[in-house]
Amino acid sequence: MRSAVFLASASMALSSSAVGAGRIGDPASGLSGATMLKAITIIKRKAGMSVEAFQHYWRTTHAEVVKPLPDIRRYVQSHALLGGYRKGELPHDGIAEIWVDDMAALRAMSNSPHYAHVVADEARFIDRASMVLLLVEDHVIKHGAIPADAVKNIEFVSHRPGMAIEDFQRYWREVHGPLATHITQIRRYVQSHVRLGAYKAGKPPKYDGCALTWFESVAAMRDSARSPAYARTRDDEANFLDTAGGHLPFIITREHVIVA
Repeated sequence: MRSAVFLASASMALSSSAVGAGRIGDPASGLSGATMLKAITIIKRKAGMSVEAFQHYWRTTHAEVVKPLPDIRRYVQSHALLGGYRKGELPHDGIAEIWVDDMAALRAMSNSPHYAHVVADEARFIDRASMVLLLVEDHVIKHGAIPADAVKNIEFVSHRPGMAIEDFQRYWREVHGPLATHITQIRRYVQSHVRLGAYKAGKPPKYDGCALTWFESVAAMRDSARSPAYARTRDDEANFLDTAGGHLPFIITREHVIVA
């Protein structure tokens, strides 16, 4: 099994239909104005491994294994906050975001001699069977600098049953997104939409995208949930999201920028 962290799903990742341009148009990303291809890999730790050991290995040992890969423009790990585990397991332990210039760079990465070392190292701390890969296009909805020690909320979104993906993406970006910008506690808001080519590969992705919001602190995030703007935003979710489970899967994380 090839590594999902670095786009192992070759039939989808290397298909011309999956290619699109994601614009990273905010200085907070470190790639202002650049047109990038971004991959999000959603991961769960290996069975029997503590959260603390998983996070330490990922942030230190594995990060150093990844760095020699060619053509990485930016690499960010988002680790779930330890406090989130007080009530039990989380749906996911974190996400890895990797930006490259284009599909040619992605091919070069996965075909490089060093790639095998990355794959081998993943087995030491990741449950690879549960990995989820999303090739996405980013839409910056609310521009803003990321505060030092900020928390990053990651919601894993799925479209409303029966709604066309194109309509879902348009509504999310053009209607729902602007509603959320009125939540003053949100310092930055990015929507990561799965590229339309993924839906032509025969197997729909597990999620249709991720909503990424940054807050100054957990307290600020909690405070936002009491605002009228938050209530309006939540009320709108049923218009385009699959809310059958009552709420979207999410994790509250802190970022670790490995390659800036």
